[in-house]
Amino acid sequence: MRLPSRDPGGAGQTSATRTAGESMLLAVSDPLAAQLRDARARSLLLVQDLDEGQWMGPRLPIVNPLLWEVGHLGWFQEFWTLRHARGRPPLLPDGDALYDSAKVAHDTRWDLPLLTRPAVLAYLERVLGAALEALGTTPGPATYFHWLALFHEDMHGEAFTYTRQTLAYPAPAFPAGRPAPGGGPLPGDVEVAGGRFLLGATEDEPFVFDNEKWAHPVEVAPFHIARAPVTNEQFAAFVEDAGYRQERHWSADGWRWRSETGARHPVYWRPAAGGRWLVRHFADLSPLAPHQPVVHVCWFEAEAYCRWAGRRLPTEAEWELAAATPGKRRFPWGDDPPDEERANLDGRAGGPVEVGCHPAGDSAAGCRQMIGNVWEWTASDFQPYPGFVVDPYKEYSLPWFATLHKVLRGGCWATRERLLRNTWRNFYPPDRRDVLAGFRTCARGTGPA
Repeated sequence: MRLPSRDPGGAGQTSATRTAGESMLLAVSDPLAAQLRDARARSLLLVQDLDEGQWMGPRLPIVNPLLWEVGHLGWFQEFWTLRHARGRPPLLPDGDALYDSAKVAHDTRWDLPLLTRPAVLAYLERVLGAALEALGTTPGPATYFHWLALFHEDMHGEAFTYTRQTLAYPAPAFPAGRPAPGGGPLPGDVEVAGGRFLLGATEDEPFVFDNEKWAHPVEVAPFHIARAPVTNEQFAAFVEDAGYRQERHWSADGWRWRSETGARHPVYWRPAAGGRWLVRHFADLSPLAPHQPVVHVCWFEAEAYCRWAGRRLPTEAEWELAAATPGKRRFPWGDDPPDEERANLDGRAGGPVEVGCHPAGDSAAGCRQMIGNVWEWTASDFQPYPGFVVDPYKEYSLPWFATLHKVLRGGCWATRERLLRNTWRNFYPPDRRDVLAGFRTCARGTGPA
């Protein structure tokens, strides 16, 4: 991550020229302050209806106890915006020993003397108030760390969402949006000419994460990429053709994963009478929606589907090229921020929508839903770009380059729209299918040899 090239909060005065009243007014009116309050409201919405037992939850390797994770949000904001950026003493004497995710082993988080639910909520309120006051009083380079805390909280909000799915908790009460226009399937490919392309973020971005830095030239061969992500109906054909039982469709690592897990279909699918499928969405079972994108599939499942279908996953360079050209667009449709017409984001739809929805969000190449609806697995390993330099939050990217993680692009229905752009890189191990991920495919015989 880097310091913004301009102050995203729009603060024009220095702290030396403000009265205390003016500083507090700035903290109330500053757009960044409003987003910090919005992120906290979303975090609380995602947990406030759950009981104390649900806040702790079962001990699983793919989830955190929510009681710990909520406290971690406050600790992270305090550490970076108040302690690191401004040298203030900690508000919790043992906060580092409880909530520092880089030092507290995952499987111990259920056993720690965590703050009680009322105490952790009071701590979050205290930290946010202090952070907003500090933001209004001393803007400048320290503002960067408020953006870091904001986006960190947005990412955890998405994690709260898929934790609720994993544990079959009721669906969150997201603010409802308007029904998505359009719908149905969207078959077929588009042809992308390829060529020399700048992969990664450019220095005019106000905030980027270190793994996006910096834009560098890559050569991309011409390729054909699907107009839309793979649908439930398409993936069901693979399942019903015994795709999970035929080793020839799987890589060696993928077949090992499938054999060890006993997977026979996507994790939340359930067979029903008459050859139909049901799918669990949070706590409820409903008929599988044929034209929605398949979701909650791991990279190994996506790879196996591609082999069965005679297709392949796009590289992240191909994905970004199809999303961002001509030129270097911030979003597939241009530089205007996402809205309800262009993308399914922010939890407004409460889940995925059909792949034919949101034609206003098409890329110039003709690809739909490259932002929102489901994260899309790519073929690429998560590795640093040339000249990588780690940012202050060293644990964000650096530890994961040495492990097998795959790059995902584009965001999902629960991702906050302020977090995304065409260059944003998500990354997970190839066996994770709890996350809100699907995929689109490329034609074999095009692109990389």
